[in-house]
Amino acid sequence: MSFDTDENGYNDSNRAFLQAFLARGSMTFAEARPVLAAIFSVQEGQPTQAEDVTEDDLASYIAAANTAISPFDLEIRSTLRQTTSTRPNGDDGNGTQEIRAAERVYALVNTTSDALTQLASIYSADEIAFVKRVLDAMFDTHNTRRSEAMVVTGIQAMQLAKAASGSQGVGGAAQSLPMSQAESVMKQLVDEGWFEKSRKGFYSLSPRALLELRGWLVATYNDDEDEEAPQKIKFCAACRDIITVGQRCGNRDCSGRLHDMCVRNFFRAQKAEQCPACKAPWPGDKFVGERAITTSEQYQQGKRRSTNTQQQGNREERPTAAASTPDQDDAEE
Repeated sequence: MSFDTDENGYNDSNRAFLQAFLARGSMTFAEARPVLAAIFSVQEGQPTQAEDVTEDDLASYIAAANTAISPFDLEIRSTLRQTTSTRPNGDDGNGTQEIRAAERVYALVNTTSDALTQLASIYSADEIAFVKRVLDAMFDTHNTRRSEAMVVTGIQAMQLAKAASGSQGVGGAAQSLPMSQAESVMKQLVDEGWFEKSRKGFYSLSPRALLELRGWLVATYNDDEDEEAPQKIKFCAACRDIITVGQRCGNRDCSGRLHDMCVRNFFRAQKAEQCPACKAPWPGDKFVGERAITTSEQYQQGKRRSTNTQQQGNREERPTAAASTPDQDDAEE
């Protein structure tokens, strides 16, 4: 099969890769390897295995794609994944696969409009207002001096389906969503790669969303005019990316934050593990993200109460179960 090449060396293999990327919106190296292997197999006329595709191959195709799409205010950017989460595996969505931390994610970013503007072409005005309420809960309500969680549970998200009196949406007052519709929106945002849902049921922004919403998040939740004001959106001292999962300084008024994946390399060259901002000893047990909740005493107490209640319920049910299966009890004796 011949590949038409233009004067810039951009050919059908580049177009095939870009089409595959556009269809997905985001891609990791592991996900890109079989795509590029299929392209190489056609291009070279012989089978190419996914494991033969290198990161340099991917970098070359991304560079060519960025040259082609830059006139349309689009760019493929990358960031490291901060979390370990699960997502549907396969078209039926019944299985799940684990997404590991420190995996580099490449995402298509619109360089002139934020993600909420793009979502407006897919979701209704009231659904966009609901998404905005979820983001406010993540980055304002659940992002405090005491606990920088930046996540919401499914129950908390459903509570936001009801619009507050006087709240504004696109083109007028925001209307409440039925809970079933709100649940559907959350699921769709996960399926489309905007949100991620952890194994413990917490929703957070995906790497793709953090790339696309970076400017909007800073403009919305940080006060650029008052440098003394607490900044809701903070950045890792090592990689300078937004941090929504990681570790923080023990001093609540200090801005020192590090991604989990950045901690080891950052302190490797240091004589002592000190906060990059205030130079206080780095605690290692003060967290940003979901663990700000799950490591708290309140959460642990609730978990213990739930376990005790469940165990008590199981004990109460055993006599009934035993009475219904006498033959089994006799056999065990």
